[in-house]
Amino acid sequence: MPAHSIVVAPSILACDFGKLHEEVRRAEAAGADWLHLDIMDGHFVDNISFGPAFVDAVAKVATVPIDVHLMVDRPDHYFPRFVKSAANITVHVEAQHDVAKTLAAIRASGRTCGLSLRPATPFESVVPFLDQIDLLLVMTVEPGFGGQPFMPEMMSKVQAGAAARAQWNYRIEVDGGINAKTAALSIEQGADTLVAGTSVFGAPDMALAVRQVRGV
Repeated sequence: MPAHSIVVAPSILACDFGKLHEEVRRAEAAGADWLHLDIMDGHFVDNISFGPAFVDAVAKVATVPIDVHLMVDRPDHYFPRFVKSAANITVHVEAQHDVAKTLAAIRASGRTCGLSLRPATPFESVVPFLDQIDLLLVMTVEPGFGGQPFMPEMMSKVQAGAAARAQWNYRIEVDGGINAKTAALSIEQGADTLVAGTSVFGAPDMALAVRQVRGV
């Protein structure tokens, strides 16, 4: 079972960019706890999404915390550009940086810090840093593109994160293919923070979709 209250974080990557401010307000009205923003540089993942100016534009109207996920080669170089608007900044263990130093720098900036790992990366790679994070992000798809199918085999990492959390206090976030069914499975294994994109922004009733992801 999760150690914290359930947070639903709609992924802005799945919204209508042409109606950005309306989409932010729609997500919040539907019950979003956070807003999740994926930053992709075209190098660390095979896609390019948006940058600091876009995040700042979201922050102009957002009233809930902004959760920034840096899928970039050099998160140590780029994270300061997101400090103004983000509440949490997550970086990847596989990226080209001193992980401990980057996490410490994010915290020193006054933001909480998260650490993520790709599906092919063993859980052991994040273990040395679990005492230094506020959030562990388990990718349940290969990062880079929205709308991919959920990878149930990633639940072993959620379980491992939940077991290790007995020593430390961090949230466990899942991202990729999250809908009512996969959210319930993730929560059962110990996740407490659910990033949902297509399943909520593309739903006929977004508020209902958010409640279903939350499990209520």
